[in-house]
Formats: sequence, C-alpha cells, structure tokens
Amino acid sequence: MESLIKKIDSLLREYYGVPKRSEGMQNPLDVLIGTILSQNTNDKNSWRAYRNLKDKYSSWEEVRQLDRKELEEEIKVAGLGKQKSAAILEVLNDLFEKKRTLNLDHTQAMEDSDILDELTSYKGVGVKTASCVLLFSLRRNVCPVDTHVNRIVNRVGLVSSNQPEKTFNYLLGKIPDGLAHSFHSNLILLGREFCKPTNPDCSNCPLLQICEFKEKNTSGDEKKYPHNNFLLLDNL
Repeated sequence: MESLIKKIDSLLREYYGVPKRSEGMQNPLDVLIGTILSQNTNDKNSWRAYRNLKDKYSSWEEVRQLDRKELEEEIKVAGLGKQKSAAILEVLNDLFEKKRTLNLDHTQAMEDSDILDELTSYKGVGVKTASCVLLFSLRRNVCPVDTHVNRIVNRVGLVSSNQPEKTFNYLLGKIPDGLAHSFHSNLILLGREFCKPTNPDCSNCPLLQICEFKEKNTSGDEKKYPHNNFLLLDNL
C-alpha cells in the first residue's frame, strides 16, 4: 500500500505541484470551527463565514454566548446555517463543559489516536472533522477522507470500502512520512477536476495509467483544465 501511495502522490505532485501550507502552527479550535463551516459548500463561502466570526467577535467565548439564530445569521453564507450553527454551539459548549476553557492547545502534546478519541467525544465532531484538525492544524501525517478521497482511493485500487470512516482507518498509519498533506489535498483537486462521481474525465486524469477503475470513461477529448490550489483549511 505504501508504494502505491507514493506513486499516486508523485503523479499528483507532477500535475498539481506541492500544495501550499500556511506558516507555523494553526490554532486547533480555529481549524475545527472552519472545518464545520466548510462542509457541503465551496471554499469561498466557508471562508467568508469564518471571517464573519473572526472579524466580528474577539473570542470563541463570545461566539458561544450567541443565540443559535444569531449565529445562523452570521454564517448563512456557508449554507446549512441552522445545522452548522447548532453544531458549532454544541462543540463550544461541550468543550467548555469538559475543559472549562475554549482552546485545544493541549492536543499538541498528544498522540494521534488520543487526539482522535478526544475530538470525536465532543458533540458534533466526527472522524473526518477531527482528522482535519490533525492534518491542517497539528500537522500530523493523517489523511482525512471526504467523498472525493474515498471515491478516488477506491477507484484506483488502494482500498475497497464504500464507507469513508473505514477507508480512513485503512489508511491510518500507512501514509509514508510527510506525504499526507499533499496526498490529501491533491486528491481533492483530482476529484473536483477529473475523478467526478459521474462521467469522470479518465482520458486526461494523471492517474489513468495506474487506476484500476473498471468503468473508465476514456471517450473525452484530451484537454487541460485550470486547477485551483487554494484550500480553506490551510488559510485559517
């Protein structure tokens, strides 16, 4: 598995380049909230919602004190305002109740498995959200698995599971050191550009020669698409 991951990562780096990362350590709670806002929307809208909160309120404690409908109004640009506002308040209230503080700085000294256990113990935080904190904030060698990542690693033959959480567990501990960030980020770009759920553009896909997907679509004209290397969670 590790050799195939290296090959996939190499091919994607050749096409997309090495994804940019922000300087220094990102605040874990910032990334946690940003991840919630990023669900089921595009980077631009989730970033606007995040900036609405950071620019208007001086702390997450101020956000915690908001009425749910007030918070929903602040983040409505990201879509699913009712659900996301409820999830954010659940996380903040649960974290405060358990730790009597609103920060996750202590996670920097913890093992990956312990961080996953703690973060998923908070209401509204699943494995994918927790793993984003590990990768984007704490810079751990962990690959979050969203629908794009899950679809691609199954099609290419790296794993065989239709459940993202099981796929995450298959990959956990098997990503060669230092590759998780580029592997994850470039897989998302590939899923948006070529390896779509329906009518994938297999003819132009950088992974065509190693992909085991049995229903390849190779009827399209060869062409190049502009690709976007901007990823929200690396800009918090």
